[in-house]
Amino acid sequence: MTERVPDQALTFGQRVRRLRERNGQTRAVVGGLVGRSPEWVKFIESGRLQMPRLPLLLRLADALGVDELSDLTGDERLAAATFTKAAHDALPAIKDALSTYRFDAPAEEQQTAAELAERVRHAWQLWHGARAHRSRVAAVLPDLLRDLQQAARHLDGRDRRRVLVASAEAYHLAQLFLSFQPTPELVTLTGDRSMSAAQDADDPHAIAVAAWYLNHVFRDAGEQHEARVDLAMRAAGLLHPDNDPEDLARWGLLHLAAALSFAKVGRSGDAWRFWDRAESAARRLGERYNHQWLIFGLGMVHAYAITMNNDLMKPGAAVEVAERIDLAPMPSATRRSFHLIESARAHNMKGEDIATVHLLHKAYDESPETARFNLFARSAVSELNVSGRAMIRDDIRNLARKIGVQAA
Repeated sequence: MTERVPDQALTFGQRVRRLRERNGQTRAVVGGLVGRSPEWVKFIESGRLQMPRLPLLLRLADALGVDELSDLTGDERLAAATFTKAAHDALPAIKDALSTYRFDAPAEEQQTAAELAERVRHAWQLWHGARAHRSRVAAVLPDLLRDLQQAARHLDGRDRRRVLVASAEAYHLAQLFLSFQPTPELVTLTGDRSMSAAQDADDPHAIAVAAWYLNHVFRDAGEQHEARVDLAMRAAGLLHPDNDPEDLARWGLLHLAAALSFAKVGRSGDAWRFWDRAESAARRLGERYNHQWLIFGLGMVHAYAITMNNDLMKPGAAVEVAERIDLAPMPSATRRSFHLIESARAHNMKGEDIATVHLLHKAYDESPETARFNLFARSAVSELNVSGRAMIRDDIRNLARKIGVQAA
């Protein structure tokens, strides 16, 4: 057998190829995600082109699902998080809550399972409704995680299972908070803990939602799309979509997860086949339906078509979808901001700087902390700050100041 080349001996191009193949991505997919041709990726991998400048390097790292730039450059001193991910002030408190285990006896006035579940619902309302949603959630999440952990140790029977379901939902919130922070290992931790809690509760609804969020963890970690789709479909098999709206919403959500996974690796036919199933589920639930905290509904499914077209390197189609969508009825400022950012990504792929900056401003106005901690928003503003047109230079600098990217 051929001896494996040590990591430190790999060239930049060899590292790019290894990461791309690990993800199951074609050169066309990676090139499209960074606004370059498949030939550009081929020349990078073969060494005919040298390592790109930092803004494009960061976009390449994002396209390949890389958190540590050393995985690309071989320089252990560089980390993508250092340049692209801003740490929230509350990050230490969340980390402490995830690493602290309470073994003391419960307080005499310990809250009931119903009261703890209501606190989780309130935290989700903060996530979707507050402009400073990360800060507001971070203020309640550490105590909530500790109280849920303690209750799960001391309750039994139906009450314990209800607490475990609430714990899974709280870990989903923690995962969302951490997803754009420089702590990828904690994202994996919260994804695993949510699934463990859901399985311990033996609750198909909770398992289905945990599978949706684990799909995001696995995609960011470079897990092969076959494994992600298999997880989503096995969880969907636990549901009864013909009998219950809650089952149908989760069934549709998991098919949307599969669609996103296929789009990420350029399998257009499979991606749209699963998207059609998700849209069918949303239509069965009704045009005005939006799940209370998952936000699954027809608007969400249609908005994710923007992301899918972007990942399939069809920015023109993504822009057409974005122009037809009304995000106003979506009951989540966080999600509205995210889909505006994805619309900006489509225009950016087309080289339309003015539209990109305009939509990123709109996304910031909708939900400042969504824009501030979004990887594409930060890297795009950083790049436009160098290469953007003079006509919008002041707009770019203003946006850079708002989201915390150093201006030129």
